[in-house]
Amino acid sequence: MSSILHGFPYLEAQFGKDGKPVDAAQAATVTAFLSAQPVTDLFVISHGWNNDIPEARALFDRFFAHVRAVLNAGRVPLPGRAFAVVAVSWPSKRFTESDRIPGGAASFGAPTATEALSTQLDALHGVFDDPAADGALTEAATLLGELEYNPAAQRQFADLIRSVLPRDSDERDDDASDQFFTTAGDELMRRLSRPMLPGPGTGSSGGAAAFNPVAGLGRLASGFGAAAERLLNYATYWQMKSRAGAIGRGGVHGMLREIHAAQPALKLHLVGHSFGARLVTAATFGPAGAPPIRPASLTLLQAAFSHYAFARSYDAVNDGFFRGVVSGQMVSGPILATCTVNDEAVGTLYPLASMVAGQIASALGDRNDPFGGLGRNGAQKTPEASDGRLLAVGGAYQFAPGKIFNLVADDVIRNHGDIAHDEVAYALLRSVAVT
Repeated sequence: MSSILHGFPYLEAQFGKDGKPVDAAQAATVTAFLSAQPVTDLFVISHGWNNDIPEARALFDRFFAHVRAVLNAGRVPLPGRAFAVVAVSWPSKRFTESDRIPGGAASFGAPTATEALSTQLDALHGVFDDPAADGALTEAATLLGELEYNPAAQRQFADLIRSVLPRDSDERDDDASDQFFTTAGDELMRRLSRPMLPGPGTGSSGGAAAFNPVAGLGRLASGFGAAAERLLNYATYWQMKSRAGAIGRGGVHGMLREIHAAQPALKLHLVGHSFGARLVTAATFGPAGAPPIRPASLTLLQAAFSHYAFARSYDAVNDGFFRGVVSGQMVSGPILATCTVNDEAVGTLYPLASMVAGQIASALGDRNDPFGGLGRNGAQKTPEASDGRLLAVGGAYQFAPGKIFNLVADDVIRNHGDIAHDEVAYALLRSVAVT
């Protein structure tokens, strides 16, 4: 059902775990909705880590309140432009955030730590696509009491968790997935049991920044309790990564193609937060062999995927998986990517990949780590990318088509979910203005 969101005609599009629309007539509903509006520009926005539709709606509401405020203030002149919003909702799962292993290995035998891990396993029931997943999670819970001292239990625990995950990765080894699936289970747990030490990090701006500890990920903890939690977080990341890509390349790309066919003059502006940024990038990229839909702009807010995703020859051999988005000029206007060292979720998600790969470093996940995240560091080893800052409303951007603009947001965005700001809305609208 359509409605109005802060003055914008608004419609939701819901997609299932299989990448398909929940309603088979959804694309037709969207095109009919648009044909009834005097719309020149369409924002298509996707949430990331949200457990349910009300959370996603709350995010969209906060975000477009700021877009409306900046438009009403007249700070970005857009004469003759009329906007609507299609909000993409999909089944996602939040990265765990509570402090589950406060004392590391020394406290693993305490009932509270074991119970917390058991609770985390219970919370993952229904999250994974594999029909045997819930049974595997239940079996894994029976091993928690042995993880600290029994390599066989460690191996079995890791194997059970890995058994529920899809293997259809569309990124190569920029998130250590090869090692994650091929390393012996007990060795994988041993790698993940090491402490993540705090130390100086380097933000996208090139300046030194504190490497903040992350609650719930055992950054200062070690031992196999921390390893179990990290393994579960990596598994959750892997499932959401796979699902976001499948939904983006599948149902969302198909919907956008129908919209474009019905209204070829309509400008599409894709906006994604967290794994939603991956979803809209995958929608832009499309399935193999599909002609590009060429959205007018692409805005990636605290994106939860590799900082090498758009790279050219990131390891002297391979391009990033989404390299073709840039090299193939699949976006007709600019690509924006907000990034900050304050993003503790993305800033720890990819250090987990470094641990999986067996790397030892005092500050993992920064722009020099091969396993870094776009939402922390911006696009790296990407010739078309330039570093700048997220400016105050009224600031002078030099956005241009065919380029990626890393917008360092350390002074504005305080954490992974903190994307609703006038400064973010202003940057988005400035990118719209050049299309």
